[in-house]
Amino acid sequence: MRKKGMAVRNFLLLLLLGVFVFLCLSQIPSDGYPKKEEGMMGMEYDEKVMRGTNRRLMQNINCGGECKRRCGAHSRPNRCIRACGTCCARCKCVPPGTSGNREMCGTCYTGMTTHGNKTKCP
Repeated sequence: MRKKGMAVRNFLLLLLLGVFVFLCLSQIPSDGYPKKEEGMMGMEYDEKVMRGTNRRLMQNINCGGECKRRCGAHSRPNRCIRACGTCCARCKCVPPGTSGNREMCGTCYTGMTTHGNKTKCP
C-alpha cells in the first residue's frame, strides 16, 4: 500500500514538473528574440536595446551616418570617424551624443583599446 501511494506521488510530481517546463518553453518565441515593444520602432537608445535584449534593432545600424553625427564636434573628425566606424562595425552600436555615454554600448564598445592601451572608440 505504501509503495502505491509513493508511486502516485512521484508520478504527480513528474507531471507537475513536465507542465512547468512546457509552460516555460512555450513563452520563448521561435526566433529566440523577445517580442517588439510599442516604443521601440527606431534606433532608440534605451536600456533594453543597450543590454542587448533586442539585437534585431542593432543589426541594421547605419555606421557611416551615426559616426558622422558622433564625430561632428571632434577636433579631428576624420580620425574619429575612422575609429568610430571600426567600433560600430564590431559592436553594432554608436553611443548617443557627440561625446561620453560610451557605457550605453556595453563592454564591446568600452573595452576596445589601441596598441598603446588607450580607448579606441570615441
